[in-house]
Amino acid sequence: MTVVVGAVAFSVGRLSTIGDASPNTVSAEAGFTRDMQEHHNQGVELAFTVRDRTDDAPVRLLAYDIATTQAKQSGQMSGWLAVWNLPQFSPEPSMTWMTRPTVEGEPHDANHSAGGSSTAHVAGDPMPGLATADQIAALRAASGVDAERQFLTLMIVHHQGAIDMAEAVLARSSNATVRTFATSVKASQQSEINLMTRMLAERT
Repeated sequence: MTVVVGAVAFSVGRLSTIGDASPNTVSAEAGFTRDMQEHHNQGVELAFTVRDRTDDAPVRLLAYDIATTQAKQSGQMSGWLAVWNLPQFSPEPSMTWMTRPTVEGEPHDANHSAGGSSTAHVAGDPMPGLATADQIAALRAASGVDAERQFLTLMIVHHQGAIDMAEAVLARSSNATVRTFATSVKASQQSEINLMTRMLAERT
């Protein structure tokens, strides 16, 4: 079943790029695609980590949904790069694409970053919302309600970072495939942030 879903996701991504010009390797689309894959892959890691550390059914179900959705989307984005004939790895530091002007020519700075963040992004810095190595280690060392609280706290920030990235690419791209995906990421991850905020409040 997983293979079939992955194949369908790749096919949809492939077919939906036919009407768009292929992005180049330093474009906002390529940068977003590569960085969001890394971002999603950490989301999968966090989700599987908490599933091994709690018996709480709602948290385990949420973790499963996050892991399966983000793993599928990561595969889909890898497929886009293949369709665009671009390498999987960037020739530039991560987030470089987020520091460039928008399609409207608006500059990226601390007072107005087009991705919606209140602070400027810096090329080479960790992507917004990524958990640190120490935070991941702490989650792996936790169990029960403590693990649930840590996971929910980390994942709320992680999802907000993904929304930041989605808004940034929407300001920098006219590619229909990427825009549709980024719009979906904004809606779905905000919905999960709302859910996780309620779940976290129940565990304080």
